[in-house]
Amino acid sequence: MTCPTESGCNCEPAGGETVQIEIVPQRILSPETSEKLLGRIYDCDGIIRVMVQGSRLPDKVGYGPGTGEAVSHPLKKSIEVEGQQVNMRVTLSRLLVEVDSDATADEIKKICDETFSFPFEFYKGVFFKKYSTVVDYAKMGPDPDERLLGMTDPKGKLDQIVFIEKEGKDSE
Repeated sequence: MTCPTESGCNCEPAGGETVQIEIVPQRILSPETSEKLLGRIYDCDGIIRVMVQGSRLPDKVGYGPGTGEAVSHPLKKSIEVEGQQVNMRVTLSRLLVEVDSDATADEIKKICDETFSFPFEFYKGVFFKKYSTVVDYAKMGPDPDERLLGMTDPKGKLDQIVFIEKEGKDSE
């Protein structure tokens, strides 16, 4: 594959490796902006996995005078991604995306430029673990799904991970 830019660089990752990107907006995203961003990212071809990170939005007050009371937070809403309803359990303040090529990463950067009206940071690097950790082994056993490596919280439950699979496009 040749470079789509005029610089003539070799944008294809060596050995068919994937490209991992980190998007860090300078603001915590609202559920509406999160839904718009994630929807546009999932519309791209070549998305392998996406992980949303941020501060936890609890269901109930854990301690203090209101212990056990339901938390009513304006950012705790349900969003739709790829036709699937997802309850936001965290604020979207950092997004990790693994894609199959630099061209897809550049497309995601363009999407961020169009979606955000404020500054954001965009990094390429290694952000997902490539090998099973002790926590992965304890949570998922000796043969874990490679898409889940490094995505489990040691204190979290596996049922809190949301899978959103892209539906195949019908070709007529």
